[in-house]
Amino acid sequence: MQRKKLTEGVFLSAILADKFKTCRIAIHFLMPSRREDATCAALLPLVLERSCAAWPDMTEFSKKLAGLYGASLSAESTVQGTWRDVSISISGIKDRFALAGESLSAEYARVLFEVAFSPFLVNGAFEEDAVRIEKEKLRQILENEINEKRLYCLRQARRRFFGDSPAGVEKNGYLEELDAVTPKMLTDFYDRMVRTAQIELMVIGADEQAVACQLQSQLDAVQRSCQPLPAFQAMNVLEKPVQASEEMDTVQGKLCLLFTTGRLLDEEEYAAMRVASAIYGSLPTSRLFMNVREKQSLCYYCAAGFSAINGMLSVDSGIEHANARKAQKAILDELYRLQTELVTEKELEDAKRALEGALAGVEDSLYGIENWYLGGILRGSIQTPEQVACRIAPVTAQRVRQVFSMLHLSVVYLLKKGGVADE
Repeated sequence: MQRKKLTEGVFLSAILADKFKTCRIAIHFLMPSRREDATCAALLPLVLERSCAAWPDMTEFSKKLAGLYGASLSAESTVQGTWRDVSISISGIKDRFALAGESLSAEYARVLFEVAFSPFLVNGAFEEDAVRIEKEKLRQILENEINEKRLYCLRQARRRFFGDSPAGVEKNGYLEELDAVTPKMLTDFYDRMVRTAQIELMVIGADEQAVACQLQSQLDAVQRSCQPLPAFQAMNVLEKPVQASEEMDTVQGKLCLLFTTGRLLDEEEYAAMRVASAIYGSLPTSRLFMNVREKQSLCYYCAAGFSAINGMLSVDSGIEHANARKAQKAILDELYRLQTELVTEKELEDAKRALEGALAGVEDSLYGIENWYLGGILRGSIQTPEQVACRIAPVTAQRVRQVFSMLHLSVVYLLKKGGVADE
């Protein structure tokens, strides 16, 4: 990957992706994650992907994409550590497959940047009907959050973990604020985003120069004043873990534990933590799967994952309501063993082999490539999957024990059924 600065606060990353017949172009607007912006930031992509000034009618816009050999466009909003990321992407076949030899890269870029920089406005604001319709879609997303109990439990635990910090801002905004969002409010947020956000343009398999020219012509019409982004921060280690529970009439209970390292890891430590978390709970041969699920039958599933952006390890499990206390103890016991005892050579090799396979699969999709390199940009350490694999290979059992010794329990969140005794 090659990343270069186009102008102040605007960067272009080009990736060849020769093995694909398709290409992908994505523009990411990165801003500080703020509670007061969250609902507008979640709603904006839904409105933007409907149409733009050049093709204000949804049917005409769909015809335009279909005319580009069935190109597809999408937009989304996420929270990345302390940053909000509003992105728009377009995918389609590569230039060399165009029947008439036309520059599809330039046309993809034109459509993408029309959506990003020239949305369909009525009297200087987003169309009222469009905002109303998309608000209802977002309302359904927010109201349905509780239906997926596993994700709901994880979110509730994260809310206790991050609290009011920027990393705790909700990706999908807040239901209680949705009715108050007006077309003008949404337009004001959009205008500020375009003027002040850091822009990361990802060009994967497309003509880099054609895309850059299209972007520059759009930026010439914008008065930009890019604001610096706050540094990512790990949550501090708590003196006493937060214990929280919620009663819910479900067949299966949910238990989530969150741990923090207290600081962000360097690349060597992160490589070791990849191996450690795989041994702990990311594989079918992991300690949590083999010991907590299989041998002790204390859960239906139990998985662990580590986030390098905020130094957090999460463990979530589905349990019998009466087994909550036993399951929590078993999960913590496995962590304690990894902090005090050396793992076996077989565990090390199994974990490394699995991670090598996962890293080899990163570049099996354009979306996977984009996410991988964007993640490196956000962390300030851009590496290829092969380079990361080289860091994983020399990780020792002693190193696994060292990085796991950095973890401290911060949150325990339980979804339980009322009236069921905890054994």
